[in-house]
Amino acid sequence: MIVWFAGGGTGGHLYPGLAIARALTRLAPSVQPFFIGAQRGIEREVLPRENFPFELLDLHPLYRPRIWLNWRTLRGAVGAWSRLSALERPTLVVGTGGYASALALAYAELHRIPFVEQVADSHPGLTARAFSRGAREVYLGYPEAERYLPRKSGEPFFDTGNPIEPPPSPRPARTAARVGWGFPPEGGTVLLVFGGSQGARALNAAVDTWLSRDIPDSLYVIWGTGKAHFDAHRARASARVCVRPYLSPIADAYAASDVVLARAGAMTTAELCAWGLPMVLVPLPTAAADHQTANARALAAAGAAVHVPQAELTPERLEHVVRDVVLNPERRNALAGAARARGRPDAAEHIATRILALL
Repeated sequence: MIVWFAGGGTGGHLYPGLAIARALTRLAPSVQPFFIGAQRGIEREVLPRENFPFELLDLHPLYRPRIWLNWRTLRGAVGAWSRLSALERPTLVVGTGGYASALALAYAELHRIPFVEQVADSHPGLTARAFSRGAREVYLGYPEAERYLPRKSGEPFFDTGNPIEPPPSPRPARTAARVGWGFPPEGGTVLLVFGGSQGARALNAAVDTWLSRDIPDSLYVIWGTGKAHFDAHRARASARVCVRPYLSPIADAYAASDVVLARAGAMTTAELCAWGLPMVLVPLPTAAADHQTANARALAAAGAAVHVPQAELTPERLEHVVRDVVLNPERRNALAGAARARGRPDAAEHIATRILALL
């Protein structure tokens, strides 16, 4: 049975599909995932390293501020539709969002091919909203997303959480993980800072200035700057500050940390909840439809995170957060408990089991 996975453009729309596909083939090796993405998306770099067959199409988003560029979207859609028609017909289509999934979902709807959606963010994007009414099932990364999605009477929505690579079982020993970063095995608090694989300029700038003023003796910092920003900040490394261009595998950093300062992407927050880590979230304000802010607000309302808008992220505000949250065990424990309650480490397997039932 062939199952199309349609989604991409960004990692937040591609990696959930990969996690579900891996779980699906573990549970049913006869299922054949086939990925459909955009030539201009992150999938052009990621999918060639995976074991799944794929097709990259000349797909474009809607150019809303520069509407005169939408001729590219139309031209690409016509050619991509023809290519979809030439592919072997699937039994089911899984849409994981973004402009890279819209055409495949439209193709499935027109040809009466069953499809499901995985919606990563608390405020769903345009594609998710456009096709939720026709989906057989919708899998929610955030339960808050349901209120924004059109639905037919009786249409099943499932609060599965976002499909991620779950924490290892058993979890790595925290003492060994700390030693791996050059910190003492016991005592003090470890703060993990990162802004995604590419880094975050605004977050890095605030952290750099804050570190220049010295940090509390009981605090240790793991800082993933992103490769492009590493040279500008590597001088802040010390016995208590470990600066890296990229955190891989990031599980090593999660295992050693007590608190995390990060962006509020759907996959990042899903991982942090699965690990039960308290979060200070600084959403990327230019994210599509400001969905990261919606994610941060949802987790803050659930008691799992502290939301700091990027415009308010000064070194002074960061120092206050460190004193009030990072170095406050009671506050950390409360945030961690709420994060664990939101965690869905088995989301990929749960979704794969639902898909197999449909197949």
